[in-house]
Amino acid sequence: MIFSRKIDTILKKSGVLIFYTLIHTSHLLFAFIYGGFLFVDIFFMSKMSQTLSEEEHKKAREAIMIHVRKVVPWSLILCVATGLYLISVVMGPIGQDGMSQFQILLSLKAFLGIWLGIRGFNQKFFKINPFVFKGHSLPFTFVVIIIFLSQFMYL
Repeated sequence: MIFSRKIDTILKKSGVLIFYTLIHTSHLLFAFIYGGFLFVDIFFMSKMSQTLSEEEHKKAREAIMIHVRKVVPWSLILCVATGLYLISVVMGPIGQDGMSQFQILLSLKAFLGIWLGIRGFNQKFFKINPFVFKGHSLPFTFVVIIIFLSQFMYL
């Protein structure tokens, strides 16, 4: 609680509260788009093959993925970029005792997010597909871990 009040004071004094709020809101929107796609892919689109023939499943999935490929990679990249800005604002100095619990959890979130961002960036711009973990299970797991870390950061 004290830490969040300190951040509010710093942000208000520097005059970037509105900008910070816009970036934070954008970050959450991009995270919802990316995480929502992973959720739908794992829990719904993978089950389409149970009710559709192989050819119908392939057509249906490709019809959806055409639109997904236009939006989801950009939302991931923007989510990571806005996240890096937010980290630069809220991380704060490391004390003499080392990193606080907030800073440790924030660093872990950053590591997972940057890993997802590098993976997505390589796929989008360099057409480099992952050699291991080709599915969406690991990225979905990372997103869920990031959500849980977000909940524990302010305890």
